[in-house]
Amino acid sequence: MKKQRLLRTLLAVALSATMAFGVAGCALNEDKGSDKNNSASASSGETIKVGILHSLSGTMAMSETSVRDAELLAIKEINASGGVLGKQIETVVEDGASDPATFAEKAQKLLTKDNVATVFGCWTSASRKAVLPVFESNKGLLWYPVQYEGQESSPNIFYTGAAPNQQIVPAIEYLVKNRGKKIFLVGSDYVFPRTANAIIKAQAKSLGAEIVGEEYTPMGYTDYTTIINKIKDTKPDFVFNTLNGDSNVAFFKQFKDSGLTPDQVQTCSVSVAEEEVAGIGASYMEGHLVAWNYYQTTQTEQNKKFVEAYKAEYGQDRVTDDPIEAGYNAVYLWAAAVKKAGSIDVDAVKKAAAGISFDAPEGKVTIDGDNQHLYKPVRIGKVNSNGLIDEVWSTDQPVKPDPYLKGYDWAQGLSANAK
Repeated sequence: MKKQRLLRTLLAVALSATMAFGVAGCALNEDKGSDKNNSASASSGETIKVGILHSLSGTMAMSETSVRDAELLAIKEINASGGVLGKQIETVVEDGASDPATFAEKAQKLLTKDNVATVFGCWTSASRKAVLPVFESNKGLLWYPVQYEGQESSPNIFYTGAAPNQQIVPAIEYLVKNRGKKIFLVGSDYVFPRTANAIIKAQAKSLGAEIVGEEYTPMGYTDYTTIINKIKDTKPDFVFNTLNGDSNVAFFKQFKDSGLTPDQVQTCSVSVAEEEVAGIGASYMEGHLVAWNYYQTTQTEQNKKFVEAYKAEYGQDRVTDDPIEAGYNAVYLWAAAVKKAGSIDVDAVKKAAAGISFDAPEGKVTIDGDNQHLYKPVRIGKVNSNGLIDEVWSTDQPVKPDPYLKGYDWAQGLSANAK
């Protein structure tokens, strides 16, 4: 079954985006006249209806299914505490099937057929960009829980994952300082890895570092022999990995089987967290680095409670990770904004959300009203033999989100070209 699902991998990024936007546009035309988010329908009866939209099948299911679980856990906890505005939260769960066009179709359904008050969902930037015009045209509201490439700030999206200055940029600074200046880039062939690597190339130039290799593969790709041989030939100081989904399983197994070790060539991943490590196998990941804002091992009282609650709900063998935690946070932040607004109206919620803080498992996070991203701490960690991640570096305070990297002189060309 898994191999059959892999046949449904994402299209090349240009075709994916085009098809997704086309489907979204057709759907919008078909539903013309029902493009407003119906607050009355979303809160009819004794419930407030919300949507959850993640890949529950296909190459991204290994990552996104657990984010759905965390969002459902947060909703269960909020309902147990009395709900929102005196009403219970009702969920409508949809499968984006690791396909941008499907994400657009399901987003349209959630907003215009189910009339949900908000949606928690997506993982890849391809899926987010596919649904963005759907949310903007229907005046919907998406809470997006995953780190991404930046260069975006939609009035209809709250971004609870990291902006590039809260993950990619500090990771490169750390790696160049501690590993060296020869960088090999490997990523999946869609918007996040390509934009992230454009950022890295500009930053590397400013640091006097050199890109010795840059390779992309389709989502779900499984043969990394040629790329690993190129890594051996170029002898980089580190590999910066932006592969997504179960391609990481093949890459890291083949990396180790080739004889390469983290002592020889260490990788740093920004889309591999505890959930993915469990799927890959700790023995293949031990000693490699990752960059996130949260780990299961993060030492806060809130995290202790969160990990206990998540494992109690889903099993002691389950792990928590950054996107899981960011999805959990998103539900609580939305609920706090609704409570402050006294309404589920999208405009009222957006206005109320500015400046709201939440004592999250990762530490205190705050919504920046200027761009609807979060102030977040930054952490770099190393995978241990148990498949968990030990923090090796962190910021002292939460970092202000800078999705367009306006605070970096070397990135100004990138920001100027962003939409």
